[in-house]
Amino acid sequence: MMKKIKIFTAILAMILLNIGCTGDFSELNEDPNRIAEISPGTLINPIIYGLATHNANRSASVTFNLMQVSLPFPSVSGGLHRYDLSQEIGASSWNNYYKWLNNIKEMKIAAIRAEDPNYEAIALTLNAWVYANLTDIFGPVPMTEAVSGEEGNLYPAFDSQELIYKTILADLERANTLYKTSSPMVYASDILFQNDVKKWKKFTNSLQMRLLLRISNRSETNAFQKLATMIQNPILYPVFENTAESAILKVTGVTPNVSPWGRPQDFSLNVKIASFFIDNLNTMLDPRRPIIASVATDMNTISIGYKGIPSAYVGAESQFAYNASTFNSAQITNPMNIFLLTYAEVEFIKAETAQRGFTTEAELHYKKGVQAAMEQLGVTITTTYFDSQLATYDGTLERIMLQKYYALYFIDYQQWFEYRRTGFPILPKTTAMENNAIMPSRFFYPTSIQINNQQNYLKAVEILGTDDVNTKVWWDK
Repeated sequence: MMKKIKIFTAILAMILLNIGCTGDFSELNEDPNRIAEISPGTLINPIIYGLATHNANRSASVTFNLMQVSLPFPSVSGGLHRYDLSQEIGASSWNNYYKWLNNIKEMKIAAIRAEDPNYEAIALTLNAWVYANLTDIFGPVPMTEAVSGEEGNLYPAFDSQELIYKTILADLERANTLYKTSSPMVYASDILFQNDVKKWKKFTNSLQMRLLLRISNRSETNAFQKLATMIQNPILYPVFENTAESAILKVTGVTPNVSPWGRPQDFSLNVKIASFFIDNLNTMLDPRRPIIASVATDMNTISIGYKGIPSAYVGAESQFAYNASTFNSAQITNPMNIFLLTYAEVEFIKAETAQRGFTTEAELHYKKGVQAAMEQLGVTITTTYFDSQLATYDGTLERIMLQKYYALYFIDYQQWFEYRRTGFPILPKTTAMENNAIMPSRFFYPTSIQINNQQNYLKAVEILGTDDVNTKVWWDK
């Protein structure tokens, strides 16, 4: 009997992964072999898996290139690592995120209908997570009128980033109050926290900390004051306290929870580790190197340690008389982990809040963050790690952000977002970089949106200023 249930659950999950919830479930209702009514438990796993796998892919294909983690090789001209962005660079995330926002909306409706506050809180959290990424990528995006096609609104208006952040932060605050940790989640176990309501609540508050920090350059938000309040009130605002509690999707390799890389070799094919990324790890004798990268070899296939290729390099690839390090494909081979938001990030948020003078013990939180960043990759920090001049805490934001850069490795677009917020870590520039060697501040709106929702697109551009990759979003001004 249990085997039959597992088979049905797997089939159902695959169905939901391949259809978008439009609100019209007539096909489901008419098919006697399918469920008659959507429940919040029906939707949660496909949403988590769909978002997590998309984010992992975009991290590898976009963030790694922008943030000098890796680069395609050979690549004598152009490319994201040279800040050469195509018009459609953000289209994949736009389409994917709105597809899953549709499902999240249905999940919230089902939770309210079922009078289940835990699933309602989770829906609010997932909604905030996705909208934060969307608006941080593009600036103004549809939210208030979005995912309302079934009501006949196929051309939603765009909301300002300020309004979006105000809304999703209020939603996270409300979600924190909705959770009933004494009430079990009644549906099949979710693939992220296995129905642990306390961990879901910690995810909600950890996400709120991330988003408050994101808008902290806007003094009118009083974001640091709010962060300090959260940090000093862990009973009211519980957050991740160890790596085991982190929002890490454990991909089992059992269908449908499988690696988004069908062929593991594609992860490292024609890709090299960037010099900036690996050189810092070499300087610190960082134990994460063998987890992330392969060893480079000379032309006689003799090991030369971990050695990368400079991002945006000038000249022909023949100048590199060695076979540079590439990615260790074990990272994306079943079973694997996909990082959504980790305890390490929470500790670095606490470290920065303290470094800026709103709380205390910046060095303690910095060291906890470094240790946790290693734990999430399955390695143990060495006893002499902080003896390295580059690893020791020197009281600066730059030092915190260098280690946070490594803690955010493989977490969707977060390295890029944090670089735009702080300007750290300081990335080397070359004469081969395009866009005047300026890190892009956002992506273009997809062409399909410009054409199909032109009137509202033009209004969004008025809010933004211009649809250009160098136009700063609201929190970045």
